[in-house]
Amino acid sequence: MNIIIPMAGRGTRLRPHTLTVPKPLIPIAGKPIVQRLVEDIVEVCNDKVENIGFVIGDFGKDVEQKLLKIADSLGAKGHIYHQEQALGTAHAILCAEELLTGNTIIAFADTLFRADFTLDSSKDGIIWVQKVEDPKAFGVVKYDEDGIITDFVEKPQEFVSDLAIIGIYYMKDGDFLRKELQYLIDNDIKDKGEYQITNALENMKAKGSKFVPGTVDEWLDCGNKDVTVNTNMRYLDFIKDKKLIADSAKISNSTIIEPVYIGENAEIKNSVVGPHVSVGNNTKINRSIIDTSLIQDDTKITGLNATNSMIGNYVQYDGKAEDLSIGDYTVKK
Repeated sequence: MNIIIPMAGRGTRLRPHTLTVPKPLIPIAGKPIVQRLVEDIVEVCNDKVENIGFVIGDFGKDVEQKLLKIADSLGAKGHIYHQEQALGTAHAILCAEELLTGNTIIAFADTLFRADFTLDSSKDGIIWVQKVEDPKAFGVVKYDEDGIITDFVEKPQEFVSDLAIIGIYYMKDGDFLRKELQYLIDNDIKDKGEYQITNALENMKAKGSKFVPGTVDEWLDCGNKDVTVNTNMRYLDFIKDKKLIADSAKISNSTIIEPVYIGENAEIKNSVVGPHVSVGNNTKINRSIIDTSLIQDDTKITGLNATNSMIGNYVQYDGKAEDLSIGDYTVKK
């Protein structure tokens, strides 16, 4: 089994947090979004995952090394591919064309999921979907009474289906998908100005592939500050029975309302923290009341009363109650 993770997007909706860190490396309950994603995919796979390919922009060598370590931690070989221009989902996937062979999973790194199933690798293809209220912003599927997908529609402006494609796909024949993706590029076939995977899937379906929808228990977005804080909250609920507070963390004269993640060498004094707070490595919190928030590494916070907040790395904050979204290296007094 191969996994391809397209993640070259700039994450503009999550600024200022993505000005210094690519969105897929933003931590959720102590682990980067992309690490959570690949761990969840590996967990539902029957087959051993041999290769994980990350399709990135110009993120720098440090990011590349972190991604390779994530693959290694899962017993797979990591690969880095670069997408120089944002030309659509089909183009992004094709950047990792050498991994488009045999059983292949493609998962876009701006979404997380929770599911209780084991992947059925005997299917020609599985397209994971979730019912949404407003499907206009998504690709959607329609399927027949036998559960076979009959149509893929990209961002329909008139209602055709409310089953949104969440950005995770399984293909039994990765080589077939690669050929159809290349066909789109070679013939400049675009939808809404970009090369779309849904057009390749339509071609495969027309040539006999039978795709079925897969459903997940929960689809978690990481597109902007509010939904990322919510995703952090939901993940803490999912893993609340695991050890979430590092042994090296120092907590004094404080109340921790679980579930809370507290990273290595973090210090919490004279504060109430939780529920649903993630505190990064080396972060120091004093005289504060914080719930439902995500605070990253090497940050110093004093006198904060906050909820629904996201605070970056190397922040220094000394202030008053607010709903915050503060990027890296900010100083506020």
